[in-house]
Amino acid sequence: MKRVFIGLGTTVLLAGLGSFAGAATMTMDGMISDSACGASHAKMIEGHKEAKMTERDCTLACIKAGGKFVFVSGGKVYTVANQKLAALSKYAGESVSVTGDVKGDAITVSKVSAKK
Repeated sequence: MKRVFIGLGTTVLLAGLGSFAGAATMTMDGMISDSACGASHAKMIEGHKEAKMTERDCTLACIKAGGKFVFVSGGKVYTVANQKLAALSKYAGESVSVTGDVKGDAITVSKVSAKK
């Protein structure tokens, strides 16, 4: 009986520790974009030549139309969990350095700074 409780206790402890290991805090360089355009705004900007849109203009227009902010780094597109972070609008369409908790293809952003 004692072995059963020890085995059960070990299993619960390992499962609990595993839940903490799910998200990793990272700092990455990339671009704040939107879910409609993802890694490239070229197609959208090409379609609106008369507006002379920048990547920032395009990102903010897509967000206003119902898109979500994403972070693009190394060719990978991360969904941003905390959409209301003011820095996302401030740096929309720009190259930035982002710090946050990454879990799979999602990031909870804690800091955004202009890329130097």
